[in-house]
Amino acid sequence: MPAIIHCDVAIVGGGLAGGLIALALRKKRPELDIRIVESGERLGGNHLWSFFASDVAAADRWLVAPLISYGWTHYDVVFPGHARTLKAGYYAIESDRLDQMVRAALPAHAVMTGRKALGASARAVVLADGDRIEAGGVIDCRGPGNLAQLDLGWQKFLGREFALAEPHPLKRPLIMDATVAQADGYRFVYALPFAATRLFVEDTYYSDTPEIDTPVLRARIDDWLAARRIETEGVTREETGVLPVAMGGDFEEYWRSGGNRVAKAGMRAGLFHPLTGYSLPDAVRLARTIADASDLSGPALHELTYGYARRQWQRRGFYRMLSAMLFRAAEPEERYRILERFYRLDAGLIARFYAGQSSLLDRARVLVGKPPVPVGRALNVVKSVAIRGSQ
Repeated sequence: MPAIIHCDVAIVGGGLAGGLIALALRKKRPELDIRIVESGERLGGNHLWSFFASDVAAADRWLVAPLISYGWTHYDVVFPGHARTLKAGYYAIESDRLDQMVRAALPAHAVMTGRKALGASARAVVLADGDRIEAGGVIDCRGPGNLAQLDLGWQKFLGREFALAEPHPLKRPLIMDATVAQADGYRFVYALPFAATRLFVEDTYYSDTPEIDTPVLRARIDDWLAARRIETEGVTREETGVLPVAMGGDFEEYWRSGGNRVAKAGMRAGLFHPLTGYSLPDAVRLARTIADASDLSGPALHELTYGYARRQWQRRGFYRMLSAMLFRAAEPEERYRILERFYRLDAGLIARFYAGQSSLLDRARVLVGKPPVPVGRALNVVKSVAIRGSQ
């Protein structure tokens, strides 16, 4: 017989955003009865999330520090005409670690994996098996809403973690190796040295289409390894991903598409960096904001999360313009030049850019000088973005 489950806060979706909200609430509001509902058998899925130290404010590091699997003090970028090592803290979180930490923090009954949610309202969640959760407030973190409401390009990737026969030569993360052949948009290889004989390698594209040809990407990773004489003993994990890169769109319609008057977080709230597609910095900030809120009722949570997401969308027009320049002003095989020029700029500017906190001076510095794309196209893109922004 279907059951009715009562709780204070129900989190629908056990990915990064949902897991961080659960951890933040448990830490700051331990008296609350929380449920986190996930259709998969474990929280976090099969993912690796990476971020710079500057992406997370010092006051919020308590939330992510226990989740970190790996960390480095420097990273490299390599382009056909420019190479650089930057000093910056860089970290990686494995989805297994997120699953372990949330399960350790919450009572066993609070983690409801293998339970598919059919629908969510401000105060209730209907499950596929007929059970119903009635909560003081519900937060929907189940992934994106209707992306057709947004003007998008795509960052798509296939990553593989390898056990190696011999130690690899990488001394630190290689965030972008754009010396590889350019295909299907801006292409680069991303590599993380987990240990002397463990290496994660990802083939990544800023592409006009979201489709991934996995056999081709696997072969290109093998070619990259072979060119560096890195011998592998086997693949221990593989993941694929497609992240939206926003050039514009209707935020209000996108928000409603994910559930009208329902609190949302993560991709479902449109909370991702318009150019990188990354959602971790926003997920951390919003989780802490929710945990600090005095009113966690459904309507109050909606107003809090909607207000936060709407403000971020309004503040990020600059990044959407840069996305449009990348996709609309440059030929696919020439897009790497934009990033090559960007990585010649001040290290502090680069860090603030990734955190989504570029100053007015930063923005001017990014745009000043001759753009590495045809000037006429660049001006047309700026004009079209300005017109859309005024509507």
